[in-house]
Amino acid sequence: MAKFMTIGYGDQQGYDRTDPAVRDRAHAHDARLRASGVEAAIAGSPVQVRNHAESGPTVQDGPFMTAALPVAGFAVIEADTLDEAVALAAATPCAVAYGVVEVWPLRD
Repeated sequence: MAKFMTIGYGDQQGYDRTDPAVRDRAHAHDARLRASGVEAAIAGSPVQVRNHAESGPTVQDGPFMTAALPVAGFAVIEADTLDEAVALAAATPCAVAYGVVEVWPLRD
């Protein structure tokens, strides 16, 4: 099995306008993924860390990258193929609640 990192983007407005039954199915899907061993979490507040030329670390509050929607969560999933990983990501809350989920294949 291959590993994939998923990054979910979404906001409260998109979540709120999604049919509650759709949201419930997505949360149940997430619960099944976690029960099967998927490491998944809601994103907290990020910091940026730099240590240019080993001159000593500096830390700055906030994300480095910006997007139309804020980062909402992350997961590391295992799947046999990218298509299978996409199918798993497609049923998550960010994907169904007017957000987007990136699926990144991880390499050793």
